[in-house]
Amino acid sequence: SLLSRLRDILPEPEEGRPSLLHGDLWGGNWMAGEDGRGWLIDPAVYYGHREADIAMTELFGGFPRGFRKGYENIWPLEPGFSERRDLYNLYHLLNHLNLFGSSYLGGVISTISRYS
Repeated sequence: SLLSRLRDILPEPEEGRPSLLHGDLWGGNWMAGEDGRGWLIDPAVYYGHREADIAMTELFGGFPRGFRKGYENIWPLEPGFSERRDLYNLYHLLNHLNLFGSSYLGGVISTISRYS
């Protein structure tokens, strides 16, 4: 069943604790200051698995090529992240479908089909 499949691919949060997430971590919500330091803006904060934020950085683009590599040099992602990434992004695709219309329908259907 779909529920069994999801249980198999979704990990438990590390150390039994969820992480505080930005919640809307796409390329338009980060910027570099005049001093070169990075800043995150427009958060939609919640607690969840840290992979959800990293997945969104890959949904719409806009993050430097080395972002994920740099992240993983400090805190590596768990094996199987690539298989879970689209599932984490399904919420954002559904939200965009609701807000912006049918151009997101194909992505929603494709993602649901992948996990069905």
